Amino acid sequence: MTPASATHAASSPAPAASAGEALYSLAGMWCSACALAIEHRLEGLPGVTRAGVDYASATLLVEGEREAIDMEALAPRVSRLGYRLHPLESAPDAEARLDGESRRLAGRLLVATLFGMWTMLASLLIYVGALPEPRLERVLAWVSGAFALPVVTLAAWPFYRAAWRTLRAGRPGMDALVSLGVIGALAVSLWLLGGGAAEVYFDTAVMLVLLLLAGRWVETLARYRSLGVLTGLMPAPTEVAVLREAGESRVAPAEVAVGERVRVASGERVPLDGDLLDDGAWLDLSPLTGESRPRFVTRGDRVVAGSRNRDAPLTLEVTARAGECHLDGLYRDMQRNRAARGQRRLLAERFAGWLSPLALGLALLTLGGLLAVGVDAEEALVRSLSVLVVACPCAVGLAVPLAGLAGSARGLEMGVAFRDQAALELAGAVRSVAFDKTGTLTLGDLAVTGLAAAPGMTEPELLRLAARVEWRSEHPVGRAIRRLALARGELPDAAPWRVEERAGRGRIAWLAPPTSGEEADRALRIGSPDWLDALGVKRPGDLEDDLACTRVDLARGRCWIGSLWLADAPHPAAAPLLASLHDEGLAVALISGDRAPLVRRLGSELGLTASACFAGRGPEQKRALVAALPRPSLYVGDGINDAPALAAASLGVAPLGASKAACDAAAILLLRPGPGGVRGAIDLARRTRRVMGQNLALSSLYNILALGLAAWMAIPPQIAVLAMALSSLSVIGNAGRLALGGGGAGHQAPCPAPADAMR
Repeated sequence: MTPASATHAASSPAPAASAGEALYSLAGMWCSACALAIEHRLEGLPGVTRAGVDYASATLLVEGEREAIDMEALAPRVSRLGYRLHPLESAPDAEARLDGESRRLAGRLLVATLFGMWTMLASLLIYVGALPEPRLERVLAWVSGAFALPVVTLAAWPFYRAAWRTLRAGRPGMDALVSLGVIGALAVSLWLLGGGAAEVYFDTAVMLVLLLLAGRWVETLARYRSLGVLTGLMPAPTEVAVLREAGESRVAPAEVAVGERVRVASGERVPLDGDLLDDGAWLDLSPLTGESRPRFVTRGDRVVAGSRNRDAPLTLEVTARAGECHLDGLYRDMQRNRAARGQRRLLAERFAGWLSPLALGLALLTLGGLLAVGVDAEEALVRSLSVLVVACPCAVGLAVPLAGLAGSARGLEMGVAFRDQAALELAGAVRSVAFDKTGTLTLGDLAVTGLAAAPGMTEPELLRLAARVEWRSEHPVGRAIRRLALARGELPDAAPWRVEERAGRGRIAWLAPPTSGEEADRALRIGSPDWLDALGVKRPGDLEDDLACTRVDLARGRCWIGSLWLADAPHPAAAPLLASLHDEGLAVALISGDRAPLVRRLGSELGLTASACFAGRGPEQKRALVAALPRPSLYVGDGINDAPALAAASLGVAPLGASKAACDAAAILLLRPGPGGVRGAIDLARRTRRVMGQNLALSSLYNILALGLAAWMAIPPQIAVLAMALSSLSVIGNAGRLALGGGGAGHQAPCPAPADAMR
């Protein structure tokens, strides 16, 4: 399954919308080892084929038989491990949870700092020999232990709890090593105190807890920042103005049903997805997309929650309940992305899986080997303690997830939403890129430049009929026709009785229920001339054509009743984008359902050779061409007819304004207008892959070298603690470069309008 086809099934709080998949939220996790333990236990259950847990977002993605992945079936299993399973939490709830985690961590960190500083000060006085006699040093050593007690009990309690839970699940992780390191430092210190020595290691235990808590706090802040990017896209209205029989009333969004009418005042945000009931409206999409230019919509157009009304009060017919709007789906996609495991994350998990047993075995081997060769018991204990401490960080477990988290967050800021973890890794390795034409490489803002009506029909009648057939069409052609009909006062008041899409060809509409035997004669068809020719529609032989424009014909049954010409222009960012991709050695192609003269003309303007331009291609032909491209391949398309090609590509990209079918088939969504987002997505994916590789190599190399050195030579536990902290902070800091890094892209938010000029 390609990332494009694997990403769309985002789940609701209950079992997922797609068969055999569900998304849930988890409570009680402390680190990535908890996530691995839950995965290990759930993947062993009957009926569960795959389980993925993302610690950063506290999300569980589970696949399998519906009965096996139902919340009632999974919750008791998770509860036995000490964790809690909940319906997928909303973005505000997740933000509140992370806020609470951050405060609790800050409290534990404060306790560790206040008491630990006295422990370390006492140890320092002993190490430098500042006290006049050994008896006072032993007293100070006991004082040091007393101050360490709140740190190693209250502040360190989450480490012990997580260690016990992962041990019960059969997947002990870093917290088990941390717990052993802290307990080992305490045991060695008490043993030394009992023997009359004053050089104790309470400060080692304190430093271990303090630095790990600091690392977890920084990590939580990074997760909070990443989520903040998402919640910035998610409007959270408290009231909605609903138009009911009793009049206008303000109710909570959850109380509004599909089909009800809501009123949005001038300047207010649209609270729910809906279809516009007014003739036209100007919407500000900048809260969602960063697009500064308002967008004009006409009656029947889909309006997405979060956009702002910049015109007179407008009325919508609600098409999605609260929690089921487009942005809610995007949020679920992001959570699913984080719970799905890419190749690098799987590699990191395998490495982390055997690191803990290796460290424990090496510590025991070090202790036994040193005692066997006659090394003093105190030195042997201290060196084996150093082996445990030096392996304590979760740098390996954090290496890939933190980089992926930072990359996803940076992508959202740039306007690129990766719907699959594999997409974030794969986009940086693409070898070919193909584009649809209208709305991707062109502005997609078609305008009707000419009309030709059949004898006996006027141009206003032709325009009115065409606008009615294109009722609620997401296609740029339909939007342009309705926009002109509104401007000329010819916009129809009622929708057709029934409409059928013909992907890549056009539309069929019945204005009223057909009587027996009259269906073919009553149907109105609008679409490409070739399609209507194939249906037997005859046009006047003297009908002039404009090779610089897109033409659509309108017919009733097999009778031609008119033609419309529409013009578009290349997007200013298209030529530089294609040039940059070509300079990198990528294969670049333009694939369109439009006529050959238009496609070749656009390709020439954008610097493409004639052999890279493919015209007159239907959905299956597009799919076949994309499947033949060098892989990994990337296809950018936004029409209903682009869905097969998007699924056939290694990665599908849906630009701003894409049809729902294209958005569903794509692995990457652009949240800002223009094709520049493709450049940003590829560049960001390359940087993320690079940082993932660096983090994985850095953490692996650290653990291998540090374990070897600690076992081979005497390293004070305090130095081992500092090296451990440096390892974790280096991984966090390296991932942070992604979040702070530059790079442009194009941004997406809704997906309401397709794009291939000839469908």
